[in-house]
Amino acid sequence: MELSSAQPSGNPSNLKSSGRGPGKYPDSIRLFKSDFLERFTHVHPIIPLVMWTPVITYLIWHSFAVDHLSFATVAGLGLAALFVWTFAEYTLHRFVFHLKQTTPARTRLAFIIHGLHHDDPVDASRLVMPPLPGLILAALLYSLFRGLLGPVLVEPFFAFFIVGYLCYDYIHFSVHHFNPKTRAGKYLKASHMRHHFVSHEARWGVSSPLWDYVFGTVHPPKKT
Repeated sequence: MELSSAQPSGNPSNLKSSGRGPGKYPDSIRLFKSDFLERFTHVHPIIPLVMWTPVITYLIWHSFAVDHLSFATVAGLGLAALFVWTFAEYTLHRFVFHLKQTTPARTRLAFIIHGLHHDDPVDASRLVMPPLPGLILAALLYSLFRGLLGPVLVEPFFAFFIVGYLCYDYIHFSVHHFNPKTRAGKYLKASHMRHHFVSHEARWGVSSPLWDYVFGTVHPPKKT
């Protein structure tokens, strides 16, 4: 697997690439020399919705029609899942997407995962998660939740966890490409723009500021 000649230089805002994307993505930052691999780093914004809606529908149907769970049980697990998603979103963004760049390999990985988004935050083909990493992450999290909840309760829980993820994906897309009209939308856009253009060390929540307030990361850390 060959990476392009572009190398990240620490802070995501300083990540620059000399290569450009193939085919219909000529203005995108190139990650790989191979056009074949490079195409997998781009995704149309509708893909997550098309890919995950059947999974959500099946899991909820199975919960009612086969497992005979009550509406109250499914609703309760759904609310719990949406809440857990907000924590997962915060944790992934803070500790995985912004991986500490302590070695050249970690620096390169950080650029592939998320650094290129900070370098080019308006690239519409890289604002939602590509299918392959999404499937891998979903499989890992499903296994974790199944171990905690069992094979029956995990189904409605995971269905709404995916709903939370989709909300995140499309809120993230929206704040980069649209001007929200609602008070909540304006707040989320302003918050995320501060993460991009004021400090990369604050405001990790995209769809919710909850955990930034809990962990005191609404404002950038004070310089010592």
